[in-house]
Amino acid sequence: MASTWFALAALTAAGITNAAYSIATTSDIKQTAANVAWDLLQYYNGNETGQTPGILPGPPPAGDYYWWESGAMWGTLIDYWKYTGDSSYNDIITQAMLWQVGPDEDYMPPNYTASLGNDDQGFWGMSAMLAAENGFPDPPEKEPQWLALAQAVFNTQADPQRHDSTCGGGLRWQIYLSNNGYDYKNSIANGCFFNLGARLARYTGNQTYADWAETTWNWMRSVGFMDDDYNIYDGGHVQNNCTDINRAQFSYNNAVFLLGAAYMYNYTNGSDTWKQRTTALVDATLKTFFPDNIAYEIACEEHMSCTTDMLSFKGYLHRWLATATQVAPFLADTVLPVLQTSAEAAVATCTGGSNGRTCGFKWSTKAYDGTYGAGQQMNVLGAVSSLLVQEAKPPLTNSTGGTSKGDVNAGSHSDSSRGELRELTAGDKAGASILTIVILVSAVGTFGWMSTGV
Repeated sequence: MASTWFALAALTAAGITNAAYSIATTSDIKQTAANVAWDLLQYYNGNETGQTPGILPGPPPAGDYYWWESGAMWGTLIDYWKYTGDSSYNDIITQAMLWQVGPDEDYMPPNYTASLGNDDQGFWGMSAMLAAENGFPDPPEKEPQWLALAQAVFNTQADPQRHDSTCGGGLRWQIYLSNNGYDYKNSIANGCFFNLGARLARYTGNQTYADWAETTWNWMRSVGFMDDDYNIYDGGHVQNNCTDINRAQFSYNNAVFLLGAAYMYNYTNGSDTWKQRTTALVDATLKTFFPDNIAYEIACEEHMSCTTDMLSFKGYLHRWLATATQVAPFLADTVLPVLQTSAEAAVATCTGGSNGRTCGFKWSTKAYDGTYGAGQQMNVLGAVSSLLVQEAKPPLTNSTGGTSKGDVNAGSHSDSSRGELRELTAGDKAGASILTIVILVSAVGTFGWMSTGV
């Protein structure tokens, strides 16, 4: 660990500053990404004596950040390593990802039970999956392995206790009955599960994961959280059979589903069905969240009513769109020019703070907006490093160079287990897909109450 921070200190001593960040060449992109990554890590103190590894300061009121966002940050840095080759933070990433696995090695640490959502757990699981797909260095043999951790998260979420019959199926937002939001089923919780299932199917070749992904997709469409124009809405309450749909739209919902759809396209060897779904989702996402080809968080950006959570969504949007072009290459001509324009606007905001290079949130202004935080830095880091996607290898599988060891029954000893992973029966599929006919009720209300976690 000391050597890592020595290397970081050397970067500072070298006098890296932001006169005007450039992303004109590969070398420029790597240097800009290195600066933004360094500034991101200034929000993290988990590797310091007396601090907790793996987490950003929080959760509120102890600090600004909920547990999930830390998991998202490590995923951002794993992608940064893949695209740039900079291993300066690898020891910190590994320590953080392993410290937070929890006693059952399924990313359900007891310390965060009071606010633990399926989406929170899902973000850590997706970062573990990313480590496996990117060929991130495997942990020591006696430690949990990246693929097994992703499988553990998936298995606990596939448990029948999580997929109850309310609203015809689907995951609730919160895991525990005592948590605010347990009575709410939302798109991001189901999106993380869908995304993870699609990626596990491609990585392992196990059809069960793909079946679950298909079931989740069908449920989202049937319940109305994803409409015929591929707009994705936040969610609804179980006591209303999920018909009181909150129509707030967030970029990470579209991003998590479109990446999963791209993986399903790849897994199904380019099926027409998944090509159509992926194309439609990408078109809807670019139309809604990239006015003038610059990422924009429509639910909150105009009046800057964004929560700390929402201030990090643009980074996932950029990263997952970029990765989608690797597993569904037909998207590249449409997606990559937009990401380039958006990234150019993003780096133009990085002129704030005492160091003159703190990044802002409102990219459309192409100037620093006075805001700062880990989310803003993650956004720009994701946008900049993803510009190197065409120079990077596609995500690995266990037959194309992936080395991470899996455990098909990981998570089966958790308090929300589903036993051994098996092929879905016809009864399973029917039970998950028979949905009560819902009447779509436009209930565009406030979403501030949903900000006690992702």
